[in-house]
Amino acid sequence: MTTHQNSRPTPPPADNQAFLPLRTAVVLLTALVLGLIVGALTALTGTHPATAVIAGLTTTGAATAALHTLIR
Repeated sequence: MTTHQNSRPTPPPADNQAFLPLRTAVVLLTALVLGLIVGALTALTGTHPATAVIAGLTTTGAATAALHTLIR
């Protein structure tokens, strides 16, 4: 009897490391959601759209710093 060998090389093992650690993803996603909420609420008050964008970006930055220290 003859044995049949696969002519294709076996692929290297998959790298199971994530692009971002879970903690980083949670902090950034939560900060982004908070920034969107504050920006939308600011826009609903009738202010200039640029003011709402600045409020949302400021909230995102502050929330990122705060959540970085809070979530361990």
